[in-house]
Amino acid sequence: MLLSRFPARKLAPVHLGLVAIVVSEYDPAIRFFTDVLGFELVEDSPSLTNDGRAKRWVVVRPPGAVTGLLLARADGDDQAAAVGKQAAGRVGFFLHVEDFGAAYARMRSAGVRSLTEPRTEPYGRVAVFLDIAGNKWDLIGPAS
Repeated sequence: MLLSRFPARKLAPVHLGLVAIVVSEYDPAIRFFTDVLGFELVEDSPSLTNDGRAKRWVVVRPPGAVTGLLLARADGDDQAAAVGKQAAGRVGFFLHVEDFGAAYARMRSAGVRSLTEPRTEPYGRVAVFLDIAGNKWDLIGPAS
């Protein structure tokens, strides 16, 4: 095991800051994550690509969360082909909510496509849904 090669030591605290989601367009993605999922728009700033073209730095995150999503507009054919396929067809994102029923109803009324009916698992209530880009998410609430 790779970890066994390194001596045990106390590491400084770390956290995952951002996870990028490749989207087709910024504004519809912002509306989906803020209006439908209830995330906060943390930043929407002009920026530049590595070769100097204009882009935006757009970050959303659930209220009170440390980790956010960087909404990155697809740049080129390869990135456009990855929109909605970031986890290769698997559920790649997991949204935990306190009130599963209310969150599920709000998402359904907003037209979010649910791939499964809600079910109860040992870890809680869960339903699979698609984000605006087509990525699969688990909506997870406490077990009843």
